[in-house]
Amino acid sequence: METNPLLATGLLPEFSTIRPEHVEPALSRTLTENRERLEALLTEVADDADFAAAILPIEELGDRLSRVWGPVSHLHGVLNSPELRAAYNQALPALSRYQTELAQDVRLWRLYRRVGDTLADRPADHAASVVEHALRNFRLAGVDLPDDKKQRFKAAIEELAQLGARFEQNVLDSMAAWTWHETDAAKLAGLPAQVREQAAHNAAAVGREGWLFHLDQPTYVGVVTHAQDRDLRHRLYRAWVTRASDQADGDGAFDNTATMRRILELRQAVAGLIGFAHFSDYSLASKMADSVDEVLGFLNDLAAQSRAAATRELAKLEAFAGQPLEAWDIAFWSEQLRESRYAVSDEQLRPFLPLERVLDGMFDVVGNLYGLTIRRLENVDTWHEDVRYYELCSAAGEVIGGFYVDLFARPQKRSGAWMDECLSRKKVHGRLTRPVAHLVCNFAPPTASTPSLLTHSDVVTLFHEFGHTLHHLLTQVDYPSVAGINGVPWDAVELPSQFMENFAWQPDVLRRLSGHYETGAALPDALLDKLQASRIFQAGLQMLRQLEFAIFDLRLHAEFDPHGNTDIDALLDEVRRQVAVIEPPAFNRFAHGFSHIFAGGYAAGYYSYKWAEVLAADAWSAFEEQGIFDPDTAGRFRREILEIGGTRKIGDAFTAFRGRPPSIEPLLAQSGIHAEAE
Repeated sequence: METNPLLATGLLPEFSTIRPEHVEPALSRTLTENRERLEALLTEVADDADFAAAILPIEELGDRLSRVWGPVSHLHGVLNSPELRAAYNQALPALSRYQTELAQDVRLWRLYRRVGDTLADRPADHAASVVEHALRNFRLAGVDLPDDKKQRFKAAIEELAQLGARFEQNVLDSMAAWTWHETDAAKLAGLPAQVREQAAHNAAAVGREGWLFHLDQPTYVGVVTHAQDRDLRHRLYRAWVTRASDQADGDGAFDNTATMRRILELRQAVAGLIGFAHFSDYSLASKMADSVDEVLGFLNDLAAQSRAAATRELAKLEAFAGQPLEAWDIAFWSEQLRESRYAVSDEQLRPFLPLERVLDGMFDVVGNLYGLTIRRLENVDTWHEDVRYYELCSAAGEVIGGFYVDLFARPQKRSGAWMDECLSRKKVHGRLTRPVAHLVCNFAPPTASTPSLLTHSDVVTLFHEFGHTLHHLLTQVDYPSVAGINGVPWDAVELPSQFMENFAWQPDVLRRLSGHYETGAALPDALLDKLQASRIFQAGLQMLRQLEFAIFDLRLHAEFDPHGNTDIDALLDEVRRQVAVIEPPAFNRFAHGFSHIFAGGYAAGYYSYKWAEVLAADAWSAFEEQGIFDPDTAGRFRREILEIGGTRKIGDAFTAFRGRPPSIEPLLAQSGIHAEAE
């Protein structure tokens, strides 16, 4: 009889052996056994049971479920197929039902309250944080609701899980359905060699002449940034901004319009059942920020300080281009202006940024900061031949944790970049489970003639995701629910990642991670200086773009009327009139592909990027003051920020690191907004 790999007890998942038919049996068995063990615990545990006897077994059950479902969820993002998708969708309701059952179990709630009382005089104890987070989650799940409302809450949560998956799948399917076949070589002028070669390979693979473009992120960015042919830029731009919408090519089979509205209706219903006026208030109940007004005030203040600079930046760009610009012209002419102003372009830099050199250089940064070493392990089972596995080790050689690296774009892989947990740190009865992470990007893969060559933007993305990875791996918390990134407020979880981005801009770091892929020649100092100077290029426009998304997200979830005619696209247009200086075309349907808020964890929380960016810029200013590799500063950042998981209020932790509360001024200085204004 075949053993189900999802139920295997080995340290790492057996990814290559997992099949769609394994999902339902493994999940069903795990949920059944978890329920049985939970019932036994609730029956047997004494009224005066302590944390170890009453709560640790529940932590174990959650970790066991994570080990079964985590690989399924991960494969759904990186190696999707119709069969896996069907199995994933079929399993979601059962998983959601189980999680809501636990969160609404009055007996469990009372157990946590009793144990919490025994920990009241030990607020610094990590066990107290486990209980505190659980009690908050019980409340947000409606543990004290009457039975009829509990059932409505449970049904809404189950449907939301399915709708989030459908939204993401519609985006993926819409992208997969789109292609453009080009036979005129003149149309390809300006395109990076990797984009051209990949398109030629795509065409040859299906027996066609010329070039076949797919709608993946490296192709889209390469075309809109570098294609001299305006029609080609327009074609790719339109395809990208109409993904999964009524404006996309085709018969509308992947249109997310109805799915988006139903998601918003259900979120509003969930918030109302718990007693919140709207979903934005419900979302903020578990975040660092206190209120919608506080967040909107923060966002609007940043917008007000940035808009004048952005207006001047657009005027300069159009003057440089000698014509009014449409949305599909901005990236192209911006790259031309950046190259003209700073004599540096993505394509100049790319040959100096081969992936292997970049990885080695990034690992050197971590070694210099924290005294850590990173080594690659061969013969670790993975889901794709391009995937690697690394161990993170202390200076003494002790293994701290591990991480998988999956960096190349491919069909049936979700776009974007992310870090997710594979295993959480756990220590029970003296036995330690070390944390393991997934680091995923969508870079251009190697071609027949060149290795994978990164843009500098790719390098920044890699450092960002590695910041998340370190946050997960360096935790010193032994309870999975508050270890690593778990239990960290969503509006602070980006602090370690955005902090790490800064190293990707430092000349000394860039010297370590660069070298021409053919000659090994280092990046010339003059080019490094210009690259660093280009960091604040169009900082106002970049700031407004993120603020536009954040304000739209928060207002959408605060103002949506399930009984009215809330027009999602009209609200986005209103926000754009308030914030943006670049006017998008009428066919733009950005919201239909906004997976962060409709299929990810950022609903009424997209502002977190800017909120955490304030913290990250201020943290970085401490390193600038003392030296970016100062061991005392790095050690304090590791202790106060990276190691604490969700066991401490981030405001207190930041103050302990910085010696004062956070300030917005370092972000404005770092982004060059004030310099542009002057």
